Amino acid sequence: MPFNPQTIAQINVEELAERLKNDQTESLQLIDVREPSELAIAKLEGFKNLPLSQFDEWSKNIQTQLEPHRETLVLCHHGVRSAQMCQWLIQKGFTDVKNITGGIDSYSLRVDATIERY
Repeated sequence: MPFNPQTIAQINVEELAERLKNDQTESLQLIDVREPSELAIAKLEGFKNLPLSQFDEWSKNIQTQLEPHRETLVLCHHGVRSAQMCQWLIQKGFTDVKNITGGIDSYSLRVDATIERY
């Protein structure tokens, strides 16, 4: 199946900020697929790091690490890697997956300028 980001549900960074601010995170699974070196520069609290470069290490246990029917929001730098992760999760049977459009770079530009850009 070819990768088609248009088929993935999305949430923009303003919506994400609103949900984080209003403490609506208990029902959410927050995933950041960036590398640890990227997280050292900029990160959002509450996100579980599953770097795509370490896919072989964590992918086999994804069904036990995450709940397939819980709302899952996926973050990366600009929204491309996170869209790939969303597509993969959907193929694995996850039913409520959303890509954070624009990634942490957009979050820094449009929501919180104290988050370092890179």
